[in-house]
Amino acid sequence: MSLTLKHRLASGPALLAPGVYDALSALLAERAGFEAVYLSGASVAYTQLGQPDIGLVSLDHLADVTRRITERVNLPLIVDADTGFGNALNVQRTVKMLERAGAAAIQLEDQTFPKRCGHLRGKGVIPAAEMAGKIRAAIDARRSPHTLIIARTDAIAVEGFEAAMDRAEAFLEAGADVLFIEAPRDLDQMRQAATRFAGRAPLLANMVEGGDTPLSSVEALSELGYRLVISPGALVRALIPAAEAFFAALKADGSTGAVRGQMTDLAGVNARIGLDEMLATGQRYEA
Repeated sequence: MSLTLKHRLASGPALLAPGVYDALSALLAERAGFEAVYLSGASVAYTQLGQPDIGLVSLDHLADVTRRITERVNLPLIVDADTGFGNALNVQRTVKMLERAGAAAIQLEDQTFPKRCGHLRGKGVIPAAEMAGKIRAAIDARRSPHTLIIARTDAIAVEGFEAAMDRAEAFLEAGADVLFIEAPRDLDQMRQAATRFAGRAPLLANMVEGGDTPLSSVEALSELGYRLVISPGALVRALIPAAEAFFAALKADGSTGAVRGQMTDLAGVNARIGLDEMLATGQRYEA
């Protein structure tokens, strides 16, 4: 699975990986034809804790969600591991747990703990040398060289664009497989990053509605030189207004009649999650 992801990032147009937060959302993405999915730490916090993305998700929780997704879908899963949950030793444990859980790629960032969403203010970053050490620790901890280590820097908002470029250089030297320069302010900064790094490592672009980076299509980003494009929280932002409209209608009418046309029925749910196939498999083992 991770081998496929590694080869996919090395050839063809940019890969678009939608953000998911549980097995159902990952299954629907797989059914929609995506080639990989991105387990968004922010979306896990939003949907399973009802909390903002400020470092509240634990490693055990993240590993559990990872296992549930990789048990259900065959797509490569890119896992947002925030800061690695501590120092270099914690990073090694994080990588071992997530790799065993089925992660094809593990993303680590250089923020201080507790971290914040990459498009929130008030972030801090650890020294570049410390982050380089965490990347080396992650590489030493992985069992397979095909498990990708994604190095993210949040330095643009803290130290400026040039400092972020220098950090990306150091992280690449430390052995990172993919570079993620978070929250560039405009297309010129994105273009400069691609000019410097695209020929040396896959670059990740993060598309956040209402964030600091201008939204671009996967085609346009591919032309710039980016190899991986994520939309980590887009599904949650699409679901919130739909859920609010549903609850408002149910409260007002006392039934789902007014919104029935926007819903799937029980048979539709079962068809999407593969009930018939599972029952048929079970019947093979009956006396």
